[in-house]
Amino acid sequence: MSTLIVAVVAFFGYLVAYHTYGRWLARKIFQLDATAVVPSVECRDDVDFCPTNRQVVFGHHYTSIAGTGPIVGPAIAVFWGWMPALLWVLFGCIFIGAVHDFGALVVSLRNRGQTVGDIAGRIIAPRVRYLFLLILFFSLMLVLAVFGLVIATIFDMYPESVLSVWVAMPVAVAMGFWVHKFNGKLLIPSLVALALMYLAVYVGVYYFPFPNEWLAPLGSPVVIWTAILLIYCFIASVLPVWMLLQPRDYVNSHQLLVALGLLVAGVFVVGITNQADMNSAPAFVSAQELPAGTPPIMPFLFITIACGAVSGFHCLVSSGTSSKQLSSEKDAHYVGYGAMLMEGVLAVLVIIACCAGVGMGKYVREPLPDQAQVFRYVPEMVSVDGQSQHLTGRAAWRARYDFHRSLKEFGLRPQLAAFVDGGGNLLASVGVPLEFGIGIIAVLVASFAATTLDTATRLHRYVIQELGQATRLAPLANKFVATGVAVTLGCVIAMIPAPGQKMGTGGLILWPLFGATNQLLAGLAFLVTFFYLWRRGRAVWFLVAPMAMMLVVPVWALLYQMLHPISGWLHNGQYLLFSIGLCTVALQVWMVIEALLMIPRAKNVLEEVAPPCMSQSKLVTSSGRSC
Repeated sequence: MSTLIVAVVAFFGYLVAYHTYGRWLARKIFQLDATAVVPSVECRDDVDFCPTNRQVVFGHHYTSIAGTGPIVGPAIAVFWGWMPALLWVLFGCIFIGAVHDFGALVVSLRNRGQTVGDIAGRIIAPRVRYLFLLILFFSLMLVLAVFGLVIATIFDMYPESVLSVWVAMPVAVAMGFWVHKFNGKLLIPSLVALALMYLAVYVGVYYFPFPNEWLAPLGSPVVIWTAILLIYCFIASVLPVWMLLQPRDYVNSHQLLVALGLLVAGVFVVGITNQADMNSAPAFVSAQELPAGTPPIMPFLFITIACGAVSGFHCLVSSGTSSKQLSSEKDAHYVGYGAMLMEGVLAVLVIIACCAGVGMGKYVREPLPDQAQVFRYVPEMVSVDGQSQHLTGRAAWRARYDFHRSLKEFGLRPQLAAFVDGGGNLLASVGVPLEFGIGIIAVLVASFAATTLDTATRLHRYVIQELGQATRLAPLANKFVATGVAVTLGCVIAMIPAPGQKMGTGGLILWPLFGATNQLLAGLAFLVTFFYLWRRGRAVWFLVAPMAMMLVVPVWALLYQMLHPISGWLHNGQYLLFSIGLCTVALQVWMVIEALLMIPRAKNVLEEVAPPCMSQSKLVTSSGRSC
């Protein structure tokens, strides 16, 4: 019953927050105006700026922000206990994460769709523009390298997910042409596309799990998949949004919502029937119970769980792609605040799956005798007093969460497996065969990560173009050159071998920096929203505590990683990490000082008007239809 109580309290809390706090922000603070001219109309070019139905934008926004962050983060954080993770996901999402995403979206909407980095130069101080864009550049470079590795790892771990993820691409392109060129309706094509995706999952599970050994002559499957994914990202980033990004994300959002719906149904079934219990995992874990070297829950819980509560990457999606597609300011509440709450729902489901779901039992793959490529899942048995028993409850959870192994190794594989297998157990409770359920959850993870990856590529292209304009390096303002730079840097980082690792693990070198720098980015985005409201004489009290937390806690974590006398980067000779961390802290402190100096001078003083649209000379005026 504890599982059901956790789910009901969390889901009801998010629903109430949307209709109370979120509505107050929309009406009283940001004063959304349905008659305002939005960037998708003013700057329309049908490539990046394209007025779009809010359901489609919601699908893009949700699937882009909900990558593997709300999956891997909570899956790792439950080793401190599921209660702290749950409380941070619930209250952090409502009062910090959703406000952060919503604010960045509104500010960008009212600045011709510019990213928060570009806006910061006018709204805070000119030097801040360069500092912010540099931080964005580094963050997105790391996202490309790591998320390419994440998806490649999923393809390697769960070959049954490969077919469904790639089938979505041509289906999405067909839908894009149908809607944009022939003004077709979305409902029937999206349902057909959804059916095709689930058919592909079924085929991938029972008939054609991709044989990764085909890639062996070319090298490691993870390396090959990473390269293929980054090539795909280059193509996806330069295509018009209506051709691939919008329809792919829209179809993926339906597929993902169905998967989440099945997980919710599973949670309610196991909760009512007491098949699973949250107490399969500890609610709290004391520092004495954890192995030596485990970082303290303060401040690391708040940077380990990022996307499920608050993530700086989201301000890039809000101000980078979503603000260029909304057809009405009023839709910002639904997309900016609502999508983040939906991500909180996902994070809660991950916590439940990694505790109650994992406690339902541990299973291992067993190839079918006559079909080497096809397999089934069978219970993992252990000997207890001379008798074989299936691992369940706390024993199953402990078998999955081998703390010592997880601390010494990169935690991606075991934590992904915890959610996928735990989620498969929950789906099995509603009658979905275990193999098929695990396939559905694996595709859920891969699809979330894929949408985030190519959205991040497009965002990186925007940032590089803005850097090119700021530094007057004309070639970088070209979208093909900027995309090539983004993908090349991501590929180089991804391909180099991390110390003691194989080729294709380079993203792991800088990965320890990502949690803190990502959360620092959220603090800096809060600064932009703060100044936007401060200059207009509107209330800012509700931003002060979240902004201060997201500026202080990540620096605290970063300094711990840099200077700890035993595990710190400086002590262990990890000078590259130490140097980048030091530069990051210095940039952030510089930005905060610039902001503090500007506060007295900025009150009730409007910033300069945003510059004209980049595409002003080639606006599309012949068609008034939505993308």
